[in-house]
Order: sequence, then C-alpha cells, then structure tokens
Amino acid sequence: MLKSFFLSVWRSLFPGRGLDTRTQARKTGDWGEEVAARYLKTKGYRIVGRNVRPDRRNDEIDLIVENRRVLVFVEVKTRAREWKGIRPSDAVDARKRHALNRAAVAFLRKAGMPRRIYRFDIVEVLGTRDTKIQPQIRHIEAAFPFEERYTFFP
Repeated sequence: MLKSFFLSVWRSLFPGRGLDTRTQARKTGDWGEEVAARYLKTKGYRIVGRNVRPDRRNDEIDLIVENRRVLVFVEVKTRAREWKGIRPSDAVDARKRHALNRAAVAFLRKAGMPRRIYRFDIVEVLGTRDTKIQPQIRHIEAAFPFEERYTFFP
C-alpha cells in the first residue's frame, strides 16, 4: 500500500520518468563494458568472454580477455564522474573481490586450468552514454591478487 502511494506521488511529480533505476544502471553498465572492451582491443587484448557466469548465478565476470599468455579477468566500473575523490574502483571491495575470485576459479576449472598467467584488472569508465564527450578510461592492471585459498600449484 505504501509502495503504491509512493509510486503515484512519484509519477505525479515526475511524469514520464520511471522508477526503473536498475534498468538504467544496467544500460549504463553495458555501455561501460562496451567502451572498456573497445579500449582493451586497441591495446592488443582479445576478448574471450563477456558477462561470464561460470558457476554461481550471482558471480559474474564482466570481461575475460587475453594478451599473449596472460588471461585477465576484468571488472568494469562505470560512473558519470568522480564524486568527492571516490574512484569507481573503490566499489570493488572485499566482498566483490571474493566473488570475482570465486567466479574466476570456477571458470578456470571448467576451462581445464590452462597453463597461463592469471590476473585481475579493473577498468574505470568515467562518462555517460548520452553525450558526445569521449569517456575517460583508466586501466588498473593487476588490481588485486587471487586469494590465498585459490593459490594454484603446477
């Protein structure tokens, strides 16, 4: 009941503007991932996978790329701008790093543990899809390590 009241007030105050912020966030994230993929391609990386969910439903790797014998798991963080010095990569907290580790290990197990160097990168995309201004892109290589529990032995 309270939710329907809130929705009616919202619609009267902001006609034509829905509350579907998750869809907007998803569109922004998809745009940022596309920008990051194009950027990495210009740097010589080959895209292996996008939005990969190797095992668990909620664990997702935005991009998996390779360059020579390095397999890179990339987390893309897109923001319109920095706010009070908080960088997009700051959103990759311990919980997110753990989920990325878990997803990467599941991917590697399914792939048969290929003999490669593995690392986690973060690509920050600052900008919006609705403007002609080129987004600012920051590529943080080896942003964080695999957790000790996932140390691989030959």
